[in-house]
Amino acid sequence: MFKLTLELAKQLLEAAEQKARQMKLACDIAIVDEGANLVAFHRMDNARIGDIEVAQSKAWTSAALKMPTEQLAKLAAPGGEAFGINSINQGKITILGGGIPFVVEDRMIGAIGVSGGVSAQDIEVAKSAVQAFENLKLSGSPPPVRARIGSNAADWTFP
Repeated sequence: MFKLTLELAKQLLEAAEQKARQMKLACDIAIVDEGANLVAFHRMDNARIGDIEVAQSKAWTSAALKMPTEQLAKLAAPGGEAFGINSINQGKITILGGGIPFVVEDRMIGAIGVSGGVSAQDIEVAKSAVQAFENLKLSGSPPPVRARIGSNAADWTFP
């Protein structure tokens, strides 16, 4: 069973950063778990400080609503079925593309949020992490769950 661990999140951050570098973007990248809690965050060199909260909000929105923010943006457009949704939850819902959930067997286990370019670029960077996630799923071997207890404890690997 796949669980969104810190080890997995680090691999996904790396895939996203690699794509952003190829695109010559400096991005803020956030990964949250199934409860929309922040697991990992990465701010590339020269990424805009204002995009920190945007990336985290995209990841939160995607996990909380179990859908890509790009899809939500279309639904939230004037005349759309979800018009005005971005005004609820104290405005935390973000309707900009770049948030995508990670799904295993129809179960959402987390999401990524990327901010640093225009929505289409953010989506492309986020999709690179989703593709890396899909490749890990296909390999059938998720990264091990690790725990560190105390400052002198060794890492423990659990099945």
